[in-house]
Amino acid sequence: MKIALIGYGKMGKAIEQIALEKGHSIVLRINSSNQHELTIENLKKADMAIEFSTPQTIFNHVLLCFKAGVSVVIGTTAWSAFKDKIEQQCEAYQGSMFYASNFSLGVNLFFELNSYLASLMQKYPQYKITLSEIHHTTKLDAPSGTAISLAEGIMNKNKHYTGWANNKITENNLLPIESIRAPDVPGTHQISYASTQDVIEIKHTAINRSGFASGALMAAEWLQGKRGIYTMKDLLAL
Repeated sequence: MKIALIGYGKMGKAIEQIALEKGHSIVLRINSSNQHELTIENLKKADMAIEFSTPQTIFNHVLLCFKAGVSVVIGTTAWSAFKDKIEQQCEAYQGSMFYASNFSLGVNLFFELNSYLASLMQKYPQYKITLSEIHHTTKLDAPSGTAISLAEGIMNKNKHYTGWANNKITENNLLPIESIRAPDVPGTHQISYASTQDVIEIKHTAINRSGFASGALMAAEWLQGKRGIYTMKDLLAL
């Protein structure tokens, strides 16, 4: 598979390493210094694009992929403001896209565990829920896309919470998300249910970025030959 990497930072380089080990080739590497090379003509040299850039640039990047007829895996987070518009363009160009707030296999299994636990705990309002996430200091968004997905998973099962807030202490009907930034932390997410008598906690800790990179590449391999809009639930048949 010939891959275009749109976003060639730490994640892009991690994806490149695994892709080359698996026999794929990288035909285009785009970062902030060579945006002029991101053209329809250059994208047509690729079978697949993997996009890890910024929320401000994602729409133009993905639209170019659709115009070039190239499927795209989106790993950028915090782009929900453009989601409807991007999906409309995907349908208009009969393209294909795959997106996830987190490509780690473990995190996506953690999403399912989170949803199941939330379903069990909805009958016990004496347990107050808090969510925390820790990431590296260069992460641009807070809370993380993964933390927001976890919060949405809880709210889908527990109607006591009508939204989330990025604060440690908040109103009773808002789920608090605490965001911590520390050097060299790939990602840790923890959900706690605390009563006056005990605490129930579930936690996922990423050891390095290879899990995210492997998942993004797995999504790219899976997306080949498909048309439409897909997520990790489709890939993992969850």
